Amino acid sequence: MNITAYRSRFIAYLEPVADLFVRVGITPNQISILALAAGVLCAVLLAQREFLLGSLALFTSAIFDLVDGSVARKTGAHTNFGAVFDWIVDKYVDALALLGVGLSGVAIITPWVALSPVADFTVVAFAIIGSLMNTFIKPVVYAEIGYLKKVEGKIDDPLEGVGFFGRPETVLFLILGGVTGFIGIAVIIIAICTNLSAVQRIIYLYKTLP
Repeated sequence: MNITAYRSRFIAYLEPVADLFVRVGITPNQISILALAAGVLCAVLLAQREFLLGSLALFTSAIFDLVDGSVARKTGAHTNFGAVFDWIVDKYVDALALLGVGLSGVAIITPWVALSPVADFTVVAFAIIGSLMNTFIKPVVYAEIGYLKKVEGKIDDPLEGVGFFGRPETVLFLILGGVTGFIGIAVIIIAICTNLSAVQRIIYLYKTLP
């Protein structure tokens, strides 16, 4: 179980925002571009140690990411490219946000362990790898197994609810870390939990796939 299971509840609260985009005539793909732009801004702000503003930019990107699907549903604009583009944008935003923390030079584990700043950036690297691999498992399964059923433009598969720490948790911890000033601890948690979650998905696949 993960936050993704409650995605529909979050989206319900954002229906007025989706309605606004529909009235203005902004397409789902354009909203995805806005999410990417907010993600780039987030990375720049985090790299400059503007953690509060960076968290706000990341929160904005997450809102755009949730809204684009609603706009697609309301306008009947679901496309295969849109679904793929949404995935790509998500991973760019995640990697850029974490990279921004790494480039900021903020101490992550060096306050507690006498290691060089390279060790801090290594933690960031593991957080990026875990974030990417935790998601990469899904398209690999789609390609090898052939999940085709879609619900509101997204592939419906068992892996959606497997893994205790997915993208929503990554974004949430980064935002909370930036707001509270504990961005280093947030990255450590992400580095550990995303990789453990990936292992959890691998074990699930090992047990369920022939």
